[in-house]
Amino acid sequence: MRSHIVPVALVVTALAVMATACGPENSAPASAEGATPATAAAPSTAAAPSTAPATATPTATAAKSAEPTAAASGPADKSGAGQACGANDLTFSAKMETQAGGYIQISAKAKSGITCVLSGEHPVIAFGSGGIEAANAEQAVGRPITLSGSTVVYAGINPKSTNNNQAVEFKDVIIGIGPADPNPVSIPVGTVRVDKPVVTNWHANAKDAVPGV
Repeated sequence: MRSHIVPVALVVTALAVMATACGPENSAPASAEGATPATAAAPSTAAAPSTAPATATPTATAAKSAEPTAAASGPADKSGAGQACGANDLTFSAKMETQAGGYIQISAKAKSGITCVLSGEHPVIAFGSGGIEAANAEQAVGRPITLSGSTVVYAGINPKSTNNNQAVEFKDVIIGIGPADPNPVSIPVGTVRVDKPVVTNWHANAKDAVPGV
């Protein structure tokens, strides 16, 4: 009987060894299959940035907000265009002419960098502190003249329009542009005899500024 028991024990031992050897090999595939869900989950995490197109909306809004800046740029300010000339805007000179019995020719031009409009009326001319003013030698008013750069205008003064011996001598003439000019200019003219003086309008041509012609 003992001879039969020993072989059975050997068989049981052999089966146990085989089961142990087969266990690791059979478990390897199970581990590989178990890793598959973890690998598949990765794409779902990477897909999160798919909401990025929504960030394009602020960019479009920023472009619209720039429109007021572009609209703010407009034409340059021209408030000084067409301003009337004053005596302090001009440079004057005077000289004696022999035509028409002798008269004073006044010339004027705008100072550097100034552009202004001179009325076609006559300048306000006065002699001495007593204010002997010259009357208008012309009946009509001329056209306005724009002064700028080298443009020159002329007016003619007849210091003595009478035929008597009554006269007062002066060496300077006071020039204003209009009766309300706050800055009249005094320029030398040499010694002249003055009695009821008259003055022409401003003219662009010196030949048109001869009083009495």
